[in-house]
Amino acid sequence: MTKASAATTKNNTIITEEAAHFGALAADWWDPNGSSAMLHRLNPVRLGFIRNAVDAHFGSDRLSRSPLAQRRVLDVGCGAGLLCEPLARLGGTVTGVDAAPENIAAARAHAAQSGLDIAYHAGELSDLRAGPFDMVSSMEVIEHVADPAAFLAQLVERLAPDGLLLLSTPNRTAASRLLLVEAAERMGQVPRGTHDWNRFLTPDELEAMLTDNGMKVEMMRGIAFTPGKGLHLSDNMALNYILSAVRA
Repeated sequence: MTKASAATTKNNTIITEEAAHFGALAADWWDPNGSSAMLHRLNPVRLGFIRNAVDAHFGSDRLSRSPLAQRRVLDVGCGAGLLCEPLARLGGTVTGVDAAPENIAAARAHAAQSGLDIAYHAGELSDLRAGPFDMVSSMEVIEHVADPAAFLAQLVERLAPDGLLLLSTPNRTAASRLLLVEAAERMGQVPRGTHDWNRFLTPDELEAMLTDNGMKVEMMRGIAFTPGKGLHLSDNMALNYILSAVRA
């Protein structure tokens, strides 16, 4: 059975093998030196972009510690809550959804230890009985689902009329094949089997999907790596990119 054949209806986008792969990493997710070390390094870069997008879209005070106060936030493909927790600390009422029950168990345990009230759900996004949300995020997820177009449509369906959508994903380039798949996985920076380069989406492909769902891109930046800066926001989108989008 192919990966894509794991989904049998429009509402089912989970690839069973992908969920099992990430679920097996659940116990190690919050270790900054463990198998998810790359995500720990990536998270501050994402959050910098997210904060700028939130302030620009909602008009929040750039000096406020709670720019998401009174905002309902959904993080899809949340893993063990690495992004959900800082979004909650920014004042959001946060819901996290992930395909792997092991990840959700780890997320709930860590949120309890951190004193954070986050609603977590395991399974398909289509089964979530909540929404709409002022902000929907899905970071490094769309390349792991069976039907990216159907998955994106579900994200948009959860978005409030004036909501903000945030996505990040690897670009499908020769550089990403070499560095994100071959080098990163062979050198142990990313667990083996994490990436299928053929499932990566280019910015043009993802923007076309957004347009088909009545969305338009507000901001888009690359996430690049250099020895001097490490991971950082950049105009270079050869490896990875992050964007915000709103209804057109």
